[in-house]
Amino acid sequence: METEIHIVPQLPNPIRLQEYGVGIFEAALTKSALKKAIKKHYVTVNDTIATTATMINGGDSIRLSIQKANPKKKLVFPLKVLFEDDHLAAIHKPAGILVSGNSFKTIANALSQNIKRSSLLPYASTPQPVHRLDYATTGILLVGKTPDSIRALNQLFENKSVEKTYYAVTIGKMKDHGIINSAIDGKPSQSNYTLKQSVPSERFGQLNLVELKPKTGRRHQLRKHLSEIGNPILGDPTYGIEGLILKGKGLYLHAYTIRFIHPFTMETVYLNDELPERFMKIFQGAQSA
Repeated sequence: METEIHIVPQLPNPIRLQEYGVGIFEAALTKSALKKAIKKHYVTVNDTIATTATMINGGDSIRLSIQKANPKKKLVFPLKVLFEDDHLAAIHKPAGILVSGNSFKTIANALSQNIKRSSLLPYASTPQPVHRLDYATTGILLVGKTPDSIRALNQLFENKSVEKTYYAVTIGKMKDHGIINSAIDGKPSQSNYTLKQSVPSERFGQLNLVELKPKTGRRHQLRKHLSEIGNPILGDPTYGIEGLILKGKGLYLHAYTIRFIHPFTMETVYLNDELPERFMKIFQGAQSA
């Protein structure tokens, strides 16, 4: 049996255990893993079995006792770090790797070899991604390094306080700019786009370098929205046009910039991740911003 104990510092306000506990236990790092552990009665607060309704008030002793799993081998996968401090980090996510999940090869499993452990003891925890990018998408991914920062960054995303810009290569003639606001999975959704450059293509007719600013964060939102207006992203096997799907080159979608107010320093953080070389090979001399 593996046991981890966390002593809660003084808190300004009570908070639910399933919110507070994200990232504090090595054996249940994510929100979903913690919720499962609570439901299986693996978690106690002040020696009382916890539930998803348990409130943390400050000064509490939280204990996680879980059957020890076989030790896992560590994933060695170098990542480019774009920004890092004691609270959070941002990395370049390459194509062809999941952000998280049950697979061994994920960004989440590679972070501990690439991100420095926070010096904010005892609040340091294993770094965790706080949002997702598709398997084939490249670009900026934010990472929390302490339970407090993971919660704070999650809150920024929930409040739509993180401004993201993507770039994509799309197929077919497009207007100079537009707003796509069709619902996705029954939920309101909006993506704004600006056409930056176009080049003729013998196979695809026309290829476009497009700047994208999603106002909501639905699953596959940009891919679905561009496909709906008849301009799917180059290399998209799911939402592309039959006969015009580029195979073997990956998806031409890149998370280019991110801007937000740092939840602890209160400074504006603005990061950009240069366009992949394969984009620029299509648009020689194109301006990326």
